[in-house]
Amino acid sequence: MPDTTTSISPAESIPTATPTAAPATKAGRTGSGAFATARQLRRYWVLVGVLILLSVVIAVGIVTWNNPMPFGTAGFWRITQMRATNLVVIVLVVVCQAVATVSFQSATNNRIITPSIMGFEALYVALQTAAVFFMGAVGVTALTGVPQFILMVVLMVGFSLMLYGWLLSGKYGNMQVMLLVGIVLGGGLGSVATFMQRMLTPSEFDILTAKLFGSVSNADASYLPLAIPLCIAAAGTLWWRSRRLNIIALGKDVTTNLGLNHRREIMLVLFLVSVLMATTTALVGPLTFLGFLVATLAYQFATTHDHRFVFPVAILTGFVILGGAYFVLKNIFYAEGAVSIIIEAVGGSAFLYVILRKGRL
Repeated sequence: MPDTTTSISPAESIPTATPTAAPATKAGRTGSGAFATARQLRRYWVLVGVLILLSVVIAVGIVTWNNPMPFGTAGFWRITQMRATNLVVIVLVVVCQAVATVSFQSATNNRIITPSIMGFEALYVALQTAAVFFMGAVGVTALTGVPQFILMVVLMVGFSLMLYGWLLSGKYGNMQVMLLVGIVLGGGLGSVATFMQRMLTPSEFDILTAKLFGSVSNADASYLPLAIPLCIAAAGTLWWRSRRLNIIALGKDVTTNLGLNHRREIMLVLFLVSVLMATTTALVGPLTFLGFLVATLAYQFATTHDHRFVFPVAILTGFVILGGAYFVLKNIFYAEGAVSIIIEAVGGSAFLYVILRKGRL
């Protein structure tokens, strides 16, 4: 039986619900409703502290490790500044992927799907492939620059809004049909992209392949003044509406009975998710497995479904995974352009370990 309490805040003025609060003894209650016992609350803050410590160590390592210039010289700080740009990109990607995936899974009531299912990355691959197919190798540079970044974000957000507006606003619109159509459209775009890739010359295909691997090195520093406000606005709004996400995760019937317009809430969440996914995909390319891995591990680690506590754990876990993978590949294997490979290998192994140990999602 879910533990549902009522709290009125100036910002939300809605009931506060915790989907899965387990029974607890009177002495062990936390009083917040997000955790069943005080022991779980203490464990959560210990976990957050460990993740923050690991994040700081990784961030310092990325910025300062193996700097060839003497400490304190102009050259040392110039190299540090260049590396700090990659650190900002990693933080942006992690915030976008973690917040978008957790919110999307709550909106769809499904823990095994990610926003990628709606065709964001398939559209990105199709646009990049079409540029090279119609303009040759120069097509890669044609899609580089701030106007092209804006165009890419607008196209992906517009594509998602068209899909949501069409499939959720009709009389018979529902989430399952929207997801199915998203899968079909994503598959269709992928097939078109594959056909065009087969028509490319080997040199053109080699150039295109480098762009289609999700990599921090793909990011251009000139994109950051646009990407940072988009990320802060969308992720901040979703975090501010965490209490509403707690209710949406309980399903349509409960959401409606608690006085919320379920369809309007879902449309708003999906719009913000599309902004986050479009920003990260246009910035570094497709990273299909990262959001799924981070969201799943965050729920396993946080032991609560309250989004106010899940979001920080998801972001910190994502930074440890992506930042750690970037640091290892760059400084040990000298292959920083293949971050997505180590995420698939190490992250996937950790995911299977947690699932097999817990025996459930």
